[in-house]
Amino acid sequence: MILLNFSHPLTDPQREQIESLAGQPIAREIHLPAQFDHQQPFGPQLDALLLRAGLTAEQWQTESILVNPPSLNFITALLLAELHGRMGYFPPCLRLRPVKDALPPRFEVAEILNLQARRDAARATR
Repeated sequence: MILLNFSHPLTDPQREQIESLAGQPIAREIHLPAQFDHQQPFGPQLDALLLRAGLTAEQWQTESILVNPPSLNFITALLLAELHGRMGYFPPCLRLRPVKDALPPRFEVAEILNLQARRDAARATR
């Protein structure tokens, strides 16, 4: 699986949690920190960021891809729309949570959000 990490670097224990939850190894991790200029339009900045991923149109459509989304909600919303267009479905996304009472603060992988399954289930309610 390809892990697209748009957030902070992941630790080895977090990678182990991801592989356990996903049931497959991380074959490749692409770190793409999403630090956008708030004074400029986000669309072109996202285009430049995804170009750095180096994936072909075929890879976007055929590879097993897991996403660790950026923290800023506006970038994440734009990113998910773009990835759905490139991939043909919503990619699964990581949810990290703070470890209770950890000093210094650290995060663990809470779950993998299956966005496509959620979207498909929501269609039944309209």
